[in-house]
Amino acid sequence: MIEEALLEAEEKMDKAVEVLKENFAGIRTGRVNPGLFAKVMVDYYGAPTPLQQLASFQAPEARTLLITPYDQSSMTAIESALRDSDLGANPSNDGTVIRITMPELTEERRKEYVKLANSQGEDARISIRHVRRHAKDVIDKAVKDGDVGEDEGSRGEKELEDLTKKYVETVDGMQKSKETELTEV
Repeated sequence: MIEEALLEAEEKMDKAVEVLKENFAGIRTGRVNPGLFAKVMVDYYGAPTPLQQLASFQAPEARTLLITPYDQSSMTAIESALRDSDLGANPSNDGTVIRITMPELTEERRKEYVKLANSQGEDARISIRHVRRHAKDVIDKAVKDGDVGEDEGSRGEKELEDLTKKYVETVDGMQKSKETELTEV
């Protein structure tokens, strides 16, 4: 009973960290990366399709990204989806590849991104704490119902606290790393 609650809590905490990684990949730093374009949807033959499924990416320079569509007929749809996205990208098409040169980040924009990263980090910590609260309720109910002994219940709660601390520290480390990445020029 307690082991199941702890395993479920660990899975959910792990998922919170994965979501944070995905969110952090979408925050632009000084260097361009394909993760920025993960949420860009292209109208491909009438169906919204993720850009990652329609093209390959190369980053020859820090601020330049080359997008090579697998299907050349989707070039204009990809280009318009990039232009319409909120990334500030200005794609140029040379017939075979789409070249994107991202503008330099301003100090003000960097500060906004740091605030966004901090907010997303806090959301992940809140999610982890919700998972802990739910697992603790399951453990407390099992002890109250007499399914497990009090010693086993308190041991389970201690393991839960250690697990929570580990994941919160992981989130803190990721957040600090992202903040450093954003503030370096």
